[in-house]
Amino acid sequence: MENYIVFDIGGSSIKWSIMRKNGCILKRGILKICETSDEFFETIIKKVKNNLIEYDLQGIAISSPGAVDCKTGIVGGASAIPYIHGPNFKEILKNATDLEVAIENDANCAALGECWLGAAKDINDCAFVVCGTGIGGAIVKDKHIHYGANKHGGEFGYCIVTYDGNEYLSWSKVGSTKALASNIEKRKGLPFDSLDGMKAFQLYESGDKIAVEEVEKYFTYMAIGIYNIQYTFDPELILLGGAISEREGYIEEINKKINKIMLSSKDGKVKPIIKRCVYGNDANMLGALYNLINR
Repeated sequence: MENYIVFDIGGSSIKWSIMRKNGCILKRGILKICETSDEFFETIIKKVKNNLIEYDLQGIAISSPGAVDCKTGIVGGASAIPYIHGPNFKEILKNATDLEVAIENDANCAALGECWLGAAKDINDCAFVVCGTGIGGAIVKDKHIHYGANKHGGEFGYCIVTYDGNEYLSWSKVGSTKALASNIEKRKGLPFDSLDGMKAFQLYESGDKIAVEEVEKYFTYMAIGIYNIQYTFDPELILLGGAISEREGYIEEINKKINKIMLSSKDGKVKPIIKRCVYGNDANMLGALYNLINR
């Protein structure tokens, strides 16, 4: 069976795996985010060449943040890694390895992975919300990704969910795990980057007063965003991805906030149906592979 190498670019690391055509993972690892674009591509190319012969690799699949142009291989928009926006991934990697290359937005990859083998395999219309260092998303209509006129279809993180008296704040700025951790750090006087989403929830579960208040806000922002998606797109299902979504009770807490919104507004009668991705953090890799195979 044919083998491929898949890279999932995240805000703080790059996950990679050797995968069979059927989605089976043979080998996996993690790479650190480099300081420069040159180092970034050198690291990826080295990993490809180190596995090229042993696994008889047939192609390179990439899941990336940002507004990805699948045809050109160029990543637009913005992300936590500024230098990935501009270089042509397809040209650079194909010229260095002589392998076919396909790149797709990370949230779209999660959607494709779950539509291929996961929680949405029997669903036609669904939306995906991926919560990490920012809020990503994807819209699937009739089993196909909706990209939009500007490649921003499903970029839910840009949606405005609150106003603090001075500025309108996006979902990513107030409702991501990075925002949650940062808010707790500031209120507790902790060093910058001393917390991440997992540590923030550990404080919450220990009963820390500040963490409890901030996590309650976090669940409210998640509920507002999901509620708005339901009444914008009206999907059959809204899937949640990102490591934080795998926590026990996570969806239940969001549903509680949605119930409060619906009781308060008294307008909407359709409650969103929410599930978590079956494949968790592997959904991006599955979708990236699916994207490569089907292009």
